[in-house]
Amino acid sequence: GRAWLDHEWSSELLPPEAQGWDWIGINLHHGGSLMAFRMRARDGAALWHGGTLHEGEAGVVRRLGPEDLSFVPGRRWRSPRSGVEYPVEWTLRLDGRQLALSPLMDDQELDSRAASGVLYWEGAVRLMEDGREIGRGYLEMTGYGERPEGL
Repeated sequence: GRAWLDHEWSSELLPPEAQGWDWIGINLHHGGSLMAFRMRARDGAALWHGGTLHEGEAGVVRRLGPEDLSFVPGRRWRSPRSGVEYPVEWTLRLDGRQLALSPLMDDQELDSRAASGVLYWEGAVRLMEDGREIGRGYLEMTGYGERPEGL
């Protein structure tokens, strides 16, 4: 099987101008992986973003900066429980390529407000290029309702 370890190595408070973040971890079908994130301002603009692209068998790992990568929100889904609307489909622009990120199912909202103070969407996604699936992984989105507190 294929898997990855998702471990948060540091928990810092969000800067005052931040509303939340979007993060992906994708296992690419050719053996590589893509990790990318963006910290969002209250107006939805990226405060900072970046990631890493592991090219697979060649073993090359590239750091991705703001000039290499951008997140463009697409179709939205509204939670019937919280009323929060999340962009569940995304276009990722990566080095001139357009990649489509979509959920395996829309309803993957997690309500951990009683434990961690965070209401977020976190779930399984597929990554497509030119209509062909090139990977699967995970998408995490916070701050689309209230700003995560305690972070």
